[in-house]
Amino acid sequence: MEQRFTFDDVAALYDVTRPDYPRALFDDIAAFARLAPGDAVLEIGCGSGQATRDFVERGYRIVALDPGAGLIKIARRKFAGASNVEFITSTFEAWPAGQAAFRLVASAQAWHWIAPDARFAKAADVLTPGGTLAVFGSVPTGVDSPLREALGQIYADQFPDYTGVPPEAWYMPAGPVAGLFDESRLFTPVSPRSYTWQKTHSASSFAQLLGTLSYIQMLAPDKRRALLDAVVKVIEAHSGRCELHYETHLYMATKKL
Repeated sequence: MEQRFTFDDVAALYDVTRPDYPRALFDDIAAFARLAPGDAVLEIGCGSGQATRDFVERGYRIVALDPGAGLIKIARRKFAGASNVEFITSTFEAWPAGQAAFRLVASAQAWHWIAPDARFAKAADVLTPGGTLAVFGSVPTGVDSPLREALGQIYADQFPDYTGVPPEAWYMPAGPVAGLFDESRLFTPVSPRSYTWQKTHSASSFAQLLGTLSYIQMLAPDKRRALLDAVVKVIEAHSGRCELHYETHLYMATKKL
């Protein structure tokens, strides 16, 4: 199975464990893109609607894509009362784009899954002149000591192939995102923003969150269960709760005229 499709296998768990994004991020997107209620927004990789919620509440007209049928089903149920969002089960690559109609193309935590030859070219094709591409992702930066060391030892013992760098680090300032914008030559220079925050987890909710990560889902079931059980035990031994720290990084640029 292609790794990006693993999320649909745990759609319900994904919906309850994956965090939302900082409110300030959506304020910054709205200001940069000069968005107003009724403007057309394309969201790529919407999952079960973690970022979609804010776009819906701001009154934009949203088309939201995700390849996971289970995730889309949950999103449709959550936003059943909203008339300004349409959910489509599709990858961005396979989606039959029409004319340039969107004021904003946004992708939360999904841009790295899209085929490189489709990312920027297709986004530019569907944006109106002067439209904005906003790419963002939340990167877990760890928990406090001594729990950090204890969890690191579990990974070393039970998941030796893990490098210690989460895949989401792709969105960090040292990652490739800003450079890929520049390489496309289709957008103005990137305007980045960063946000730091944290989320409190119990032992079980932390393990559930880990269980939705694609690289954990790719483990054999017995190895995955052993890893998650060990995580629960070590957190319970360290007060039963932990603060997971995050950085969310946003990259915005305008389509060149």
